[in-house]
Amino acid sequence: MKLEKEKHDKREKKKSKHSSKDREKDSEPNGKHKPSSKMQESDSQSGVSSSAVKSEAGDGEMHEDVKVGPDERTQDDGQEKSSSPEINNNKKNNKQKTRSKSSKERHNHKEKSEQTADQELCDVDGNLQNESNGDSNQADEGHGCESEAAPKQEADEPQAAAPVKIKKKRVKDEKSPEKHDDKNQTSGKKRKKQTSEHDKAEKNKKIKKGGDEEDKKKKKGKKEDKKDEESDKWKWWEEGKLSDSQKWSSLEHKGPYFPPEYEPLPDNVCFYYDGQTVKLSPATEEIATFYAKMLDHEYTTKEVFQNNFFGDWREVMTKDERKLIKTLSKCDFSQILKYFVEKSEERKNMTKEEKQVLKDEANRLMEEYGYCLLDGHREKIGNFKLEPPGLFRGRGEHPKMGKLKKRIQPEDVTINCSEDSKVPEPPAGHQWKRVQHDNTVTWLASWLENIHGRPKYIMLNPSSKLKGEKDWQKYETARRLKMSVDSIRKRYRRDWKSREMKSRQRGVAIYFIDKLALRAGNEKDDESADTVGCCSLRVEHIRLHRRLDGQEHVVEFDFLGKDSIRYYNKVPVEKQVFKNLKLFIKHKDPEDDLFDRITTINLNKTLNESMSGLTAKVFRTFNASTTLQDQLNKLTTEDMTVEEKILSYNRANRAVAILCNHQRAAPKTFEKSMQLLQEKIQKKKEQIEEAKKELKEAKKAHKDAPSDKSKKLLEKKEKAVQRLCEQLKKLQLQETDREENKVIALGTSKLNYLDPRITVAWCKKHQVPIEKIYNKTQRDKFAWAIDMTDENFQF
Repeated sequence: MKLEKEKHDKREKKKSKHSSKDREKDSEPNGKHKPSSKMQESDSQSGVSSSAVKSEAGDGEMHEDVKVGPDERTQDDGQEKSSSPEINNNKKNNKQKTRSKSSKERHNHKEKSEQTADQELCDVDGNLQNESNGDSNQADEGHGCESEAAPKQEADEPQAAAPVKIKKKRVKDEKSPEKHDDKNQTSGKKRKKQTSEHDKAEKNKKIKKGGDEEDKKKKKGKKEDKKDEESDKWKWWEEGKLSDSQKWSSLEHKGPYFPPEYEPLPDNVCFYYDGQTVKLSPATEEIATFYAKMLDHEYTTKEVFQNNFFGDWREVMTKDERKLIKTLSKCDFSQILKYFVEKSEERKNMTKEEKQVLKDEANRLMEEYGYCLLDGHREKIGNFKLEPPGLFRGRGEHPKMGKLKKRIQPEDVTINCSEDSKVPEPPAGHQWKRVQHDNTVTWLASWLENIHGRPKYIMLNPSSKLKGEKDWQKYETARRLKMSVDSIRKRYRRDWKSREMKSRQRGVAIYFIDKLALRAGNEKDDESADTVGCCSLRVEHIRLHRRLDGQEHVVEFDFLGKDSIRYYNKVPVEKQVFKNLKLFIKHKDPEDDLFDRITTINLNKTLNESMSGLTAKVFRTFNASTTLQDQLNKLTTEDMTVEEKILSYNRANRAVAILCNHQRAAPKTFEKSMQLLQEKIQKKKEQIEEAKKELKEAKKAHKDAPSDKSKKLLEKKEKAVQRLCEQLKKLQLQETDREENKVIALGTSKLNYLDPRITVAWCKKHQVPIEKIYNKTQRDKFAWAIDMTDENFQF
């Protein structure tokens, strides 16, 4: 850097010499004379030269207060004093030219506009300065004079040799050599780049921070909305109940939402029959798409499904289509299937924005059709969308699988609302079948489905008042049974020895309903699935064993119950029941009814005589809730952790599900999820081993050199081991819970057969969050129980 500075100084000296010579040549022909030495000395001693020094920086960046003596004023940054005053003055003028040039480029418009005012001040006070620095002022056009203080100082101060304080402005452009301009520009770019990157990072941080703040605000807003919703919830259970016959006073709604009309397939998607392309009519094509969509399902491999579909499909075909399409085996639906698979993939690959559009549309439909006004309160509707047309599947080996479920039209629908409400508008060009105002029923709309000819309804959501009142009444009836059950049991025991066969069969049937929680069972026609209940059992559904697996008088049940779910159970029964069963099956074929002297109607009539409102279903609810209460009391202790208490609850719930035969197939993802859980457990065990080693080392270190630091480290390691052990225990409890409930459906009994007040009281008593037991839907459904129940409730 020193060498570069010396080179720079030499260049400046040469420039100043050349410029002084040029000025001497120019001044001679113009009649200008060299200034005398006296004049030069007077100029150097006065403060006039400060104007030239001040004009060096133009805009200037950094000011320094420099004391300049009379012998040092003509020096240039440490150079030797010039022997000739003229040369020294020329050097100053040249330097001023260079500096003023750079300053002129940096000058802004504001300083130029002030030139006139500054010039007037210079004319009054700057005569002496103009005489000594005429060339300097010519070079510094656009700058004018400095502030008003400078000429005043020059006029007032004596021309003494004492040092004076002046402001010196440094100019970066002149100090940096030309050779390093490119380097400076490069380094400047780097600095700018670094600065810009830093600014971007800061900006991103701010954006992220802002986004986090927005998320927090949204979460806070959601919490506030939830609080508002909770505060706005209709606590109907605190109000007086209407009469048993009247369900509501006012009811208003928008009617059902009809599915969109069929959109024909594109021209490039073809249906083939016997290898030839066939253009189907819209109605025929629509039903063809129903079958094509199910080609990958096992249903389409079943003969009953194929026959039912093809029979209903041919009824919709035109005459020409019926003449051509005579065999299902010659039909090729592969292109139609491929088209719908591609459409499905497109839906899966939708962008976030596209999915949001669909979500917004669904929300709009929910707001328009998904709510009604019941007694002036906004209530949610359960199923406001009508089922679109398709093929009936059924459960198990249903004889009607594959039949066409026809499109429901407004002309098929009956609307129910209050007289003073606005009747829902039917779709354009249609009208309702009927509009009625019946406040003794809870449905909003009704129609007949074509498969079984049974009515279907649009009802309110399970969280609504009407559903809640029905549930509450159901569980209260089951609780009342607790007071009458002993007398009912005595009665059906007496019937076992009755001389009348009908009484004996009724007594044994009620015993099965009480002990095994069997459904009563209804009479079935030939077109329904072969499912049975207690009263519809056949001889082939039971086997009697005098001794089996170390037990006496064992009855082996094996039949299909509701939803074609197999019921298989081996149950030891009382000796008199076993004798009666042998009597019931004597001289009967396997297809004959076991209880041929009674029906479900007769059975429920007898139960209602024993207690008002008692049916076989109430018995089932009573036994389920009683089992849950007993199991919870037995399995729960105060010293358990929350996770252990939840496991105890699920085990109690599982006992109820087994009693009620609430089974399910193992989930498809069960093996994979269990494998992941076991991997987590193994990893946690490894972490515990590592933590124990670290704890051992910490103990040794503390023992060898005890200190506060080693003590804190030891406590930290002990807490880490304890925390990891607790996490391992939680994972192991999850593994046990999942394995035990692999084929058991806990949700069915929880929603339909277990008094929710048992669960709420247990949660409050044992400090278990209700969210750990009930999900959002279940909490909404049982809001009445959560609000009214304390920890001392017992079923």
